[in-house]
Amino acid sequence: MNQGKGFILTTQVRELSGHSCIELWVSSDSGPIQLTVPSQESVFFVLQKDVAQAEQLIRQHHLACRVTPLSLRDFQDHPVSACYCKNIKTSQQVTALFQQADITVLESDIRLTERYLMERFIRGGIAFSGNQLTTERYQKYSQVKCKKADYHPTLSSVSLDIECSEKGILYSVGLASAMDSRVIMIGNEQPAETAIQWVDDEKALLHALIEWFERYDPDLILGWNVIDFDFRLLCQRAEWHQVRFALGRGRQNAYFRRSSQNQQGYISIPGRVVLDGISALKTATYQFRSWSLEYVSQELLGEGKAIHNVYDRMDEINHMFRKDKPSLAKYNLQDCVLVNKIFAHTHLIEFLIERTKLTGLDLDRIGGSVAAFTNIYLPQLHRAGYVAPNLIPENWQASPGGYVMDSIPGLYDSVLVLDFKSLYPSIIRSFLIDPLGLIEGLKLEQGKRPDQAIAGFRGGQFHREKHFLPRMIEELWAARDIAKKNDELAFSQAIKIIMNSFYGVLGSSGCRFFDVRLASSITMRGHEIMKQTKTLIEQQGYQVIYGDTDSTFVSLKASLSQQEANEIGKHLATYINQWWARHLDNEYHLTSCLELEYETHYRRFLMPTIRGAETGSKKRYAGLTGEGSNEHIIFKGLESARTDWTALSQRFQKELYEIIFHGDNPEEYIRRYVDATLAGEYDADLVYQKRLRRKLSDYQKNVPPQVRAARLADEINAKTGRSLQYQNKGVIQYLITTNGPEPKEYLQSPVDYQHYIDKQLKPVADAILPFIGLDFDALNAPQMGLF
Repeated sequence: MNQGKGFILTTQVRELSGHSCIELWVSSDSGPIQLTVPSQESVFFVLQKDVAQAEQLIRQHHLACRVTPLSLRDFQDHPVSACYCKNIKTSQQVTALFQQADITVLESDIRLTERYLMERFIRGGIAFSGNQLTTERYQKYSQVKCKKADYHPTLSSVSLDIECSEKGILYSVGLASAMDSRVIMIGNEQPAETAIQWVDDEKALLHALIEWFERYDPDLILGWNVIDFDFRLLCQRAEWHQVRFALGRGRQNAYFRRSSQNQQGYISIPGRVVLDGISALKTATYQFRSWSLEYVSQELLGEGKAIHNVYDRMDEINHMFRKDKPSLAKYNLQDCVLVNKIFAHTHLIEFLIERTKLTGLDLDRIGGSVAAFTNIYLPQLHRAGYVAPNLIPENWQASPGGYVMDSIPGLYDSVLVLDFKSLYPSIIRSFLIDPLGLIEGLKLEQGKRPDQAIAGFRGGQFHREKHFLPRMIEELWAARDIAKKNDELAFSQAIKIIMNSFYGVLGSSGCRFFDVRLASSITMRGHEIMKQTKTLIEQQGYQVIYGDTDSTFVSLKASLSQQEANEIGKHLATYINQWWARHLDNEYHLTSCLELEYETHYRRFLMPTIRGAETGSKKRYAGLTGEGSNEHIIFKGLESARTDWTALSQRFQKELYEIIFHGDNPEEYIRRYVDATLAGEYDADLVYQKRLRRKLSDYQKNVPPQVRAARLADEINAKTGRSLQYQNKGVIQYLITTNGPEPKEYLQSPVDYQHYIDKQLKPVADAILPFIGLDFDALNAPQMGLF
């Protein structure tokens, strides 16, 4: 038996002689390795009270399934038995049969590969032994046994991008990697700056692409919307030409599928991981006004492409393919290079590797907070003697959200922001909140020692000793502190996202561990902490003007210097942390992990009212921080921070607030800005950009402006023979004209400037002007003569 270590790239199940075998492709120091784990049984659980009925059904239908009693119990403390099936198909048949007979099944939805890896605590890094066979391109191990290992991979990658006609006929494929960069293009050979591999036709292009992957053999394939566009189309064209699209290692086929639930596209390429830049950035919590490659690359890198409009782009691509193929090749490869630069700039690959090492999630898994928690928690739960509840709880009750205090509107000098560091994870650690802890804690209600339980909310109580989650968070917390100290940004970000997701998981009815007593014991404790913290601050002589989830906004009631504000902020944080430490020790005999931090000093701060009312708003404010060259204004929830407001309003708000925050008179600026808008000087800033969240045909009774603009655009597209662009969701850019909303690309009517004055400038001004005794309408009213 040979041994090795590596990092998991892809997993799949193969059916051999009626048995389910697991195939793993791993990256190792000696190159790619294919591992085959033989004959793995699928397992799920039933209550022991149902075993007789279950075994009778199995015999009646002649299914290869055995039922074995275990020492495990469900969350209601009922003993369970395990059902072992020799393959996945049989497991699915037995599960369906039991559900039809109203037999409760537990954990039947956990995939075979996920259970195999999680029960061995394998998270990316893997140690293996088996019978080794070396081929020309990779190694193969059969009869494999696996266990966890600490292994950090160095992965090779290529960025891929296709160019095609509007009807989906391929023109070229760009490939950019450290190993080789080229464009495979249909056409006759001609001189070009870009490395071009010329091919005769589309079928030859597909074969050339397969050969490239066979030769250069990358671990990762990067791209932009690469799954739902590039690979969807490549798979379609390969099927059309009856080409076996063998992009996978071992010349295995690439397979594209679309989810029946959400229409999400998925690509499976054995031995290679496809990472979409958009999904990866969202997973790492990046947010952009637009997710186009041009916009994101400009925001992150300060460079991008010149063609933005989809039809300008399509027309130019068609023209270049007919008349100037070297220019098309250069354009094609530029997309690939931009994607590589974005991945490098944001350390996305390193982030995803660290996420996998923490959670066991596949590198290409989008989101996955519930799956991550399950991977980490479930094996520990089994070893504590329990199986997990069903995935979808019945009759679940929503828990309250984060605490949001009513604000006190006004224009303030010197406002401090005090934040509880990771409040919900801190509450979990401090009050020992945990699924297992709830089960064991509730048992103490009938027991002899209720002092062992910590009271929660809505009937929940938690065992002081039997729990996993507080320790899990403590270990993650310590690891993040080390990562931050060592400037390991990707690792630190991965830990933060995982740690902060735990409450969201426990508060989601889509999680098998959901219990309203769990979620409420976190959020309602948060409410209690925020309210008491407000009281403590106001006892010190300051005014709390707003609070939101874990942040408290404190008015110092005077204009103070940065140094004076810093001293007060640090004093308040120290005082409150010490108070909570004493309180938890005295009241609960617990160690406080709550940590209030002094975050920000706003020299000037606006808390606006709700539009059209005198009540203070929530989650909307602006403030001036810093001094000199470090000075800047932070907007939260206001027009400048929202993607659905125009650039006209956003620039107006930033400049207007800067004037007012510095104590200057804004009257002349406002009049000048309104006049320039009416004169057409800001026409480039009048574009609305909004997302169509449903199909166009779904909008019936309520038809918002973006839908009207999209319908008009597609009517013109249909008349001009272009493909319809907005029927199935998407993003539309439009302006408001004297004839209503019209798409930017087909603008036909004069702009309705009064709309932009009334709907884009006036609301921005009305949020702040009343606090300095001015009125937008009065400033812009026609001057009345005296005689």
